[in-house]
Amino acid sequence: MEKSIDQIRDEALADIETAPDSDSIKALSVKYLGRKGLLTLFLRHISTLPQEERPAAGKTANITKKQLEKRFSEAIERFDKINYSKEDRIDVSLPGRTAVQGVLHPVSQINLQICDIFKRLGFNVAEGPEVETDYYNFEALNFPKDHPARDMQDTFFVSDNIVLRTHTSPLQIRIMEKQAPPIRVIAPGKVYRCDSDLTHTPMFHQVEGLVVDKNISFGDLKGTLTAFVHQFFDEDISLRFRPSFFPFTEPSAEVDILCVICRGKGCRVCSQTGWLEVLGSGMVHPAVFENVNYDTTQYSGFAFGLGVDRMAMLKYGIDDIRKFFENDLRFLRQF
Repeated sequence: MEKSIDQIRDEALADIETAPDSDSIKALSVKYLGRKGLLTLFLRHISTLPQEERPAAGKTANITKKQLEKRFSEAIERFDKINYSKEDRIDVSLPGRTAVQGVLHPVSQINLQICDIFKRLGFNVAEGPEVETDYYNFEALNFPKDHPARDMQDTFFVSDNIVLRTHTSPLQIRIMEKQAPPIRVIAPGKVYRCDSDLTHTPMFHQVEGLVVDKNISFGDLKGTLTAFVHQFFDEDISLRFRPSFFPFTEPSAEVDILCVICRGKGCRVCSQTGWLEVLGSGMVHPAVFENVNYDTTQYSGFAFGLGVDRMAMLKYGIDDIRKFFENDLRFLRQF
């Protein structure tokens, strides 16, 4: 045999120390321990040695084989720990990845913006129950039993006398029952109606406003709503008041604004009219004051209500209200 067992062991150990990676270690394992490896050939040729040398040579060769197997295994394990996959590797040169932070829903953002504008105009914010009695939701607001105006509300009935509120107007009654004039308050919150299409959902958000004091006129209503619209959109947006009907106000008016999309030229959003309806309003009906024992000869007031979801659609140029409730993160992350 050309090489002794000691030479084979020393060469193998030296090669293991200088091997650059696990593939090289595996190749060396084949070179020394494979079927045609140097150590394997040595073992096969022990029979050619003199009789007295064979036991010692065989014992030394087997010990060397176990040593090399252990060293090869340790080297491969060491390289496997170093050479982990790129997917698991941390590149310390990359900038840190910040955690994704949640933000307010676009409807909530608009709701806060609306409330902030009215608070700057001197309004307080009030909240009330979403499950209401028929009295507060209808009767006290001048909706008598079987009145046709109730049909417009598309009401969810919990029982004959309990409903999911169809507007935040019941807060008018609850506030006036507990507080004497002057009153200047807004009532934001969820409301419910049996309606669902591109511009309506069974649950939506509304902000109701109420002002009661001496000598309150329709001019005060127009001035307040004009100031709000100009702050919410911009001062170039014109308003118009159209006569309408609401049981709890008289006179009543729908408020339209110049289309924020086409600026009055006519488009699909405004149905080519150049105007968009944004809220309802009017002077508080004397019958409502009588239900809360207010003296109608001393006090007058106005009320208005606007849909927060619709205002968000106009603010952001969205044509389908259902997008707000589909929870598509690609949509919500834009806000």
